[in-house]
Amino acid sequence: MSSSPLNTADESKSDRRARLRRSARLSAVQALYQMELTGQGATKVVKQFRDHRFGYDDEPGDYVEADEDFFEDLVTGIVSRQDDVDSQIAGVIKEGWKLSRLDATVRAILRAGGYELLAREDVPVAAAINEYVDVANAFFEGPEPGFVNATLDALAKKLRPNAG
Repeated sequence: MSSSPLNTADESKSDRRARLRRSARLSAVQALYQMELTGQGATKVVKQFRDHRFGYDDEPGDYVEADEDFFEDLVTGIVSRQDDVDSQIAGVIKEGWKLSRLDATVRAILRAGGYELLAREDVPVAAAINEYVDVANAFFEGPEPGFVNATLDALAKKLRPNAG
């Protein structure tokens, strides 16, 4: 049996949960981006991800292992609360900037992070911010990760002022 750093027999339950949620967050950003480009709805895109992108250790092919329920909550929650999420983000980005003018990937990252800060109180503020900065680093080498960090930090201070 081979072991990889991402799937070892001695991986703790909390480490596994964190890894699966990390994959779910990245997948949610990709799903939001796909939805924006294609105009497909959340239900259809969630089904596509569940049917064709997520897999299990014994399945052949290149699949992503993710917390599928968390992924679905992110995608459907962002869509159902998009006006609120967008207005919260718009309230903290620099004056003169509009959410609609941002890169589509940055917009998807901010929406996902904004949704978690707004609606997922079970997720610690630092975890949400750090995870989405990591997602931004996966896509960008320039100032975008810093912009994501600053925006989500400002949003967290507004939405969860007592979170520390």
